[in-house]
Amino acid sequence: MLTIHDSHLTRNCQGYSRREFLRVGAMGAGGLSLASMLQAQAQAGTGVLTGRSTVMLFLSGGPSHIEFYDPKMTAPREIHSITGEIQTKLPGITFGSTFPKLAALTDRFSIVRSYGSGNAGHSYGEVVSGGNKSGASVSSIYARVRGNNHPETGLPTNVVVLPEAVKDGLKLGSNFETGALPTLTQPGSLGPNYAAFNPSGGSDLKRNMELSLDRDRFSDRRVLLQGLDVLRRQADARGALAGVDTYQQQAFEIISRGVAEAFDLSKEDPRTVARYETSHLFKLEELTRWNDMRRASNLLGRQMLMARRLVEAGCGFVTVSDCGWDYHANGNSPKNMAGIYPMGGQVDHAVAAFLEDIHERGLSDKILLVVTGEMGRTPRINGNGGRDHYAELTPLLVAGGGLKMGQVVGQSDRYAARAVAEEYRARHLLGTILHSMFDLGRLRLEPQVPREIIRIADESAPIGPLLS
Repeated sequence: MLTIHDSHLTRNCQGYSRREFLRVGAMGAGGLSLASMLQAQAQAGTGVLTGRSTVMLFLSGGPSHIEFYDPKMTAPREIHSITGEIQTKLPGITFGSTFPKLAALTDRFSIVRSYGSGNAGHSYGEVVSGGNKSGASVSSIYARVRGNNHPETGLPTNVVVLPEAVKDGLKLGSNFETGALPTLTQPGSLGPNYAAFNPSGGSDLKRNMELSLDRDRFSDRRVLLQGLDVLRRQADARGALAGVDTYQQQAFEIISRGVAEAFDLSKEDPRTVARYETSHLFKLEELTRWNDMRRASNLLGRQMLMARRLVEAGCGFVTVSDCGWDYHANGNSPKNMAGIYPMGGQVDHAVAAFLEDIHERGLSDKILLVVTGEMGRTPRINGNGGRDHYAELTPLLVAGGGLKMGQVVGQSDRYAARAVAEEYRARHLLGTILHSMFDLGRLRLEPQVPREIIRIADESAPIGPLLS
């Protein structure tokens, strides 16, 4: 456990207050100290890594493939997109009309129109694991190979960003999505050590990194962050870190610099925050009054900004959760799928801001962005003007990560019901992500990689047309 004490007690014989002492205790399996764990990870080597990170934006509830990227306006009225269509930069390719910003950026990403998750229920595990036998999500597989913490910055390498992580005190309601969220980053048989770090609370890793301060002072986040900075400067001035080895110093930096700043959006340029901001697009109360949308939020822009900050700081896999996409229109969500307008507009704004931002930072090749959900929606609109659960086709956008951009892979039939020719499933998405993040040839030769993970890689063929 990590502990930082306040500075209000008497000093000891060495001139330091007990409350100024940073204690680094057991965080890893077998009682490894944080410093020891960092050292072990560094010694393991990173030759199997490509140096890329992944941000997975998961649209929980089941976004409609038709209203997203396959509007099928030539199909009958009960099938085609209720939002109409908008022309993209690609000749002859249209999206649903709530995505004008993405339509103008189609050279920065690729769409897979013949992808279907194969899942028709509100459990995310089969999708993020590609159905592998371990049941481990792709983010946990990455953490198992890479290690739980980046050896230089000390940040967790597997993080899940919920809306609660970007707005202090936010309390969203509970529904079916609340119980399903843990399956989004499940570690399966790899074990709880490889679960995602949840900065909004609730994960074992979060509890193991808590800071012990006076309750009143801990409640003031600004005081906490200022205190961490003061602690680091004081330690540097006294030369307190001069006598410790590299890995002990890295352990200190996890708290005093890395974790404190990477998760703090106030450290970002206000112009960049404004660029990502989505809270002005709609009022939260307009959607969360519906039972199926109680976990919807208007904070996706800030979540995506945090994701970008985290991968820049050393996180290898960031999962961003955006809930509220269950569109039966049966009284638990708005009739005629009216929620697609605010929520589709938010995805359009946040993803476009992310793509433009990483492009300007020269990170497009270094970050793989995946936007999908656990399923799609039925081609035929139901009697309430909604769409029901559907496993055969699911929206899938991929950007960067060394893949081929500016294309539409595959196609659906005239009713957007089935893939025409080559169809892709969750195992192919898993294979694509693994291909982007790992040198699979070297992975197979690495003695410290469990055979279980090598089998997963061997059994997960990527989406061929995306490979460069």
